Amino acid sequence: MANETEGRDLSHDRLDRGVRTLLGDPSKGFYIVAKVGAEAVGQLMVTFEWSDWRAGTFWWVQSVYVDTEFRRTGIYRALYQRVLEMAKADGGVCGVRLYVERHNAVAQATYAALGMERAAYEMFELDFVGA
Repeated sequence: MANETEGRDLSHDRLDRGVRTLLGDPSKGFYIVAKVGAEAVGQLMVTFEWSDWRAGTFWWVQSVYVDTEFRRTGIYRALYQRVLEMAKADGGVCGVRLYVERHNAVAQATYAALGMERAAYEMFELDFVGA
């Protein structure tokens, strides 16, 4: 996924450590996986951001991936709808956010079609690991 979207090759050891850490610590987030039969065909990760302005938690949708064979078939829509159901049922979630590559027009159109709106913020970062 990182190579396809950002042209990045990730360290398998670091990636394995990151996934295992998230799976072992629910306070960091969780994954949702879409399956067709026994085959995993899509996934996303949700992480958390506390908002003092809203006295609630934003759920951040990250690490979205749908297998190329299953794109444009409703897999992402199903994953996203599940996130919304869970967030609304939680009671402490004030909204759902995600970030998208600036030039990924297809993904941006998908998110807009599902009712998401472009935020008023630009994102800045200082990446200590990926630099």
